[in-house]
Amino acid sequence: MRRSVVLWSLLGALYLGLRVWYDGGGGPLTPEEVARYIARMEERGADPARLEKLREFLSGDTGSEFVMANFIHFHERPGAREDLDRYMAHMYPQLFRRACHPVLGGPVVARALDSWGIEGGERWSMVGLVRYRSRRDLLEIATNPDFADAHAWKTQAMQQTIAIPVEPFLNLATPRWLVLLALVTAGLGLQLALRTSLAAGPGQRPQ
Repeated sequence: MRRSVVLWSLLGALYLGLRVWYDGGGGPLTPEEVARYIARMEERGADPARLEKLREFLSGDTGSEFVMANFIHFHERPGAREDLDRYMAHMYPQLFRRACHPVLGGPVVARALDSWGIEGGERWSMVGLVRYRSRRDLLEIATNPDFADAHAWKTQAMQQTIAIPVEPFLNLATPRWLVLLALVTAGLGLQLALRTSLAAGPGQRPQ
């Protein structure tokens, strides 16, 4: 019985640690942080219209996770998709270390079936959804000087793009429950192995 308690305590602590890392976005941005990130984007040459939208997005921070829905139309030239792959090769390490990750991605198989009030909004090459732990994580990536050179691959790849942040009230694609299921399955398997080992030992009974 003692071994089982230790086993499940360790697995519980592991899951708690993973949840703290996965959910720990640091709370809503403070006004000082918003001003600092806006200043960094100004230094990188962001245009005033984009800065105003960004300021509104950051000032309304709730501290919750969000998903960025990316609609992408590649340049009509060979190698455009490969340029985006080069950009993402730099992006993935930045994402994963902050518990951010893709949720869905794939090529568009037809023009938009329903569209109005949007000029040039019918034709897209692919759609990607990326989960961000927080708005702070997004800006830490976007303003990282080491990441600036890689951004050129993105602009070379895309002729047109729209990025829309969504704060989900329902997210069935979260890995939280998959990790929990994996740990519970592993725990049951290890517990069974322990009991079998003890039962097989001389003069030992299953705990």
